[in-house]
Amino acid sequence: MSTSNPASLSEPTIRRAFGEFQLELSAEQVLKIQQYIRILLAWNEKVNLTAIRDPLEMLYRHFCESIYAAAAVPVENGRLADVGSGGGFPGLPLKIFRPSLQVFLIESNIKKATFLAEIIRELGLAGAQVLVRRYEELGEELAPLDYVCSRALGEFQPFLAWAGSQGVAAGEAILWIGARDLDEIQKIPGWAWREPISIPHSLRRLLLVGKRIAPGAEPLDSSEKSQSKRGEGELPQ
Repeated sequence: MSTSNPASLSEPTIRRAFGEFQLELSAEQVLKIQQYIRILLAWNEKVNLTAIRDPLEMLYRHFCESIYAAAAVPVENGRLADVGSGGGFPGLPLKIFRPSLQVFLIESNIKKATFLAEIIRELGLAGAQVLVRRYEELGEELAPLDYVCSRALGEFQPFLAWAGSQGVAAGEAILWIGARDLDEIQKIPGWAWREPISIPHSLRRLLLVGKRIAPGAEPLDSSEKSQSKRGEGELPQ
């Protein structure tokens, strides 16, 4: 599929946007994001990967918000599974920002999975793999996971039950959610949730991070939850 025509966002535009999230990129990372957006725009004409059509809005919503987790959680190394990856968010932007991550993109739609494979190939993202399966069908081939994440999730209870199961054993769950979903998620057993983190430039979207509670372990106490907010108050709202 052709990836010509769509114009790139300039490097200063990309750096300015990430600066608003208190994030810095290398020159190589900027180039990869420019290339990613060009391919995404071209594919989006035939495959519905995102409802967002404006490149600048794509930059903020898909790339800045995804990579924001790497600094806010923080995410450094380890094995990460992105469930319902769709256009590759948040898994592939996190991979661009943290190249040492081993990333599994779980996407059951074949056309979307084909797009993800092309992005990985075109950007040379070694250590990223597409799994064309439903997440419920996966288990020990992923374990142990350090992180499991999702931005396009509807049913939280079965997803978190799967992520916390013995076969998957995810250490932490990272969710991009609407504020209306917060109460429901915090009541789901098996996870100790940190204080939600407001996503810059949004009044309704939150980043929520939970640690899996091992059988017999105690959940986070109030002091630990407070520590988990490290630097949160200094982030732009």
